[in-house]
Amino acid sequence: MDDAPEVTFSRRLAAEALGTGFLLIAVVGSGIFGERLSGGNVGLTLLVNALATAAALFALIEWLAPISGAHFNPLVSLALALRGDILGRVAAAYVSAQIIGAVTGVGIANAMFDVPVFALSTHARTGGAIWLGEFVATFGLLGAVWTCSLLRPSSTAGVVAAYIGGAFWFTPTDFANPAVTLARALTDTFAGIRLSDVPGFIAAEIAGAAAAIMVFRWLLPKKLQSRPQLRDATAIDNPIPGGN
Repeated sequence: MDDAPEVTFSRRLAAEALGTGFLLIAVVGSGIFGERLSGGNVGLTLLVNALATAAALFALIEWLAPISGAHFNPLVSLALALRGDILGRVAAAYVSAQIIGAVTGVGIANAMFDVPVFALSTHARTGGAIWLGEFVATFGLLGAVWTCSLLRPSSTAGVVAAYIGGAFWFTPTDFANPAVTLARALTDTFAGIRLSDVPGFIAAEIAGAAAAIMVFRWLLPKKLQSRPQLRDATAIDNPIPGGN
């Protein structure tokens, strides 16, 4: 019998906030630093941003998955609640922790590079093509998490990190995360997004996640998608790594 103490729910929430915060530090910080070092070369800045984000995401999932599952994304938490891996109220608490962590991470990244800690972005990101890109990015991310967490859990961190890093280049934006989207409205730097553009992004992300859940529930045999319910309202048995 395993007598190891369980990680408390408050610690799981702290891990989600910490991981999401570090993810935003990586996204925003590498965007600022890359832009300063690239001499105005947007392609080089994007490359730096993509590589730093993918590397940080892999490390964060490996680091914090044993504690909280390393979701770092409200859509991942809600999808896993829908599948029965965690309770709905646990997912709701995770979402709150993720948003708090994301906003804090943006403020820290801005402060590290001596720009206003919080400033509304003026970076316009809107239009059908961009929303389609967000749909595609989120569809792929949720599909990867849904499939790998069931069939190859040990590969989830690498697959999610590689997918997000690649999607920086094959989609127009690759936010794929409502907490990230909302927090990035608070930095007027390379990674920012106008607050007025946030609703369109989040709508596209929700649509992409919903489509992925429908498709991959159909693709995978039902017996692979059945997981035991939790022992109580706060514990999370066998946390499933998520990502961005």
